[in-house]
Amino acid sequence: MWRLWCKALGEKATGDNAESDKVAVIRTLIFISYLITNIAIVANAIRHWNDRPPELPKSDQVQYNNKVNKQNNVCHH
Repeated sequence: MWRLWCKALGEKATGDNAESDKVAVIRTLIFISYLITNIAIVANAIRHWNDRPPELPKSDQVQYNNKVNKQNNVCHH
């Protein structure tokens, strides 16, 4: 199984098996870090998938929009 995993990671780094195994471990750690990062990004997208601003009466909506725009440094003319 290790041999197949190493082949999946890419070309053998050197002619020395011990050194190539060390390189494969480093490549595996890099792959795991990428995988964790991508899982976190997708989880965040799913978590905020359907976020909507709170439903406010019309009188409070202008006040809410002004507050949000100031927080986000958004300028609407």
